[in-house]
Amino acid sequence: MGSMQVGIAARVASRADADFVREAERLGATSVWVAEAWGQDAFTPLAYLAAETEHIALGTAIAQLGARTPAMLAMSAMSLQLLSGGRFRLGVGTSGPQVMEGWHGVRFDAPLAMTRETIEIIRTVTTGDRLSHAGEVYQLPLPGGQGRALRSALAPAPVPIYVAALGPRNLELTGEVADGWIGNAFMPEHAEVFTDRLRAGAARAGRSLADLDLVIPAAVEFTEDVEAAARRHARGYAFTIGAMGSAEKNFYNAAFARQGYGDDVREVQRLWLAGRREEAAERVPVELGARTNLIGTPAMVAERLRRYRDAGITTVQAKLEGDRTARLNALSQLVELTRALSQERPPAPTVL
Repeated sequence: MGSMQVGIAARVASRADADFVREAERLGATSVWVAEAWGQDAFTPLAYLAAETEHIALGTAIAQLGARTPAMLAMSAMSLQLLSGGRFRLGVGTSGPQVMEGWHGVRFDAPLAMTRETIEIIRTVTTGDRLSHAGEVYQLPLPGGQGRALRSALAPAPVPIYVAALGPRNLELTGEVADGWIGNAFMPEHAEVFTDRLRAGAARAGRSLADLDLVIPAAVEFTEDVEAAARRHARGYAFTIGAMGSAEKNFYNAAFARQGYGDDVREVQRLWLAGRREEAAERVPVELGARTNLIGTPAMVAERLRRYRDAGITTVQAKLEGDRTARLNALSQLVELTRALSQERPPAPTVL
């Protein structure tokens, strides 16, 4: 098993932010991931970072499927791959109906088919083949029109594709067709909820789970006051549970429910939707804050990392908080812990 990698989540809105990423690269971070919601896009900051860094991988986490045509996604991905010297990673996800229909004006009708077909189209474009696709969501060229099946004007440039997936069918699809998985709401105590589906999808394609880079975003906080930190992060989930989705469809809530927290998230969502937001925050189980993040003393964080490693996780995407010094200190400690972990010998099997 290779050593676990440390990536960082970053918001890049200034020269100082780029300087921070460059320092993170020096400390040993191997990837940087930029998100998009309904503000800054994910690609522009990464193009800036491509010019400011040397070795660190540059990933979208995530680019919203449906916000761009698949060919436009491929064009952006190949452009960044060219400008970065092969360091780009395309993380994609379906977002949700609130964003897609409210912000982008795109129907959230067939997210699974959209994911599969978008990946197929991107693979066609990036490998240099002529683009022709007859799918449920996309038909290229458009039937009955004047379009031609074109080939990219850029040289072929394969792009690793990561999918942010939470639901069972999307997890299986990720295992089948993607190069990596970006997993939110993940607790290593219940890893099989996610990895069993990823493994099943990989097996359909003649692959194994080890063929995927499994990326888990997690807040990193070194502290002696573990209870307070875990409670603070748990309270932060009230927005995720209550507002990131409708009462009928919230992918995070479904993922927490599959890990045994169904009654909890239903009650948090009920309180939030009733306008009782402080009560909703207090109702989030502290375990959600503790188990989905890396919080505590160095020894406690090291033990959490072992659990991640044993579950097959290959990259931790660190969400760092505080001022620049605090964030760099936390990152440095995390990198050292993962390096030490890679030197550990797995326990010998018990002989009866």
